[in-house]
Amino acid sequence: METLLGAIDFVLVYVRPALLGLAIGLGGVAALDWAVRTRRINPFGRVARLLRTTVDPLLMPVERIVVRAGGLPTAAPWYALMGVVLGGILLITALTFAREQIALVAMALNSGARGVYRLTMSWVFTVLQIAIVVRVVMSWVRLRPSAWYSRWAYRLSEPILRPIRNIIPLIGMVDISPMVAWFALGLVETLLLNAW
Repeated sequence: METLLGAIDFVLVYVRPALLGLAIGLGGVAALDWAVRTRRINPFGRVARLLRTTVDPLLMPVERIVVRAGGLPTAAPWYALMGVVLGGILLITALTFAREQIALVAMALNSGARGVYRLTMSWVFTVLQIAIVVRVVMSWVRLRPSAWYSRWAYRLSEPILRPIRNIIPLIGMVDISPMVAWFALGLVETLLLNAW
């Protein structure tokens, strides 16, 4: 476990500055490409020809998506930069999360059965609370509950929310059952963790 944690730490030390450098470099390229596309730089000069032969083929898929969504093709470099930045943030977050979970598993295994029980209870209640949050957010943006990306949240949260909804009516147009369920799950988790 220690070698795995050390490997993740090693990767994180080098991935962060590499992604920052990549984002800065892509920011410069995106600014140049945008300037050529909006004719702030001569579109027939050397820089424009270089960008058309090297950068534009890479941006073509992003440009198609932007145009299909109703955007301007000149915005494609900025959307590509935004995608790289968000992807880098997600990668660093995923690596940090994996490192924390591996450290928790190592501590739980060193603590014996009680540590494994506490970790399992913590994970179960965290997943249930995440399902409730996902369900609330998806109700705001009006996504279908039967879609593949939201089905898991409905399957996990509905058995908890339905009985609470039967007891607590709507307050105006607001359903407070997710909030009640969130706090109830926290209370039950605390009771179960203190029981052993």
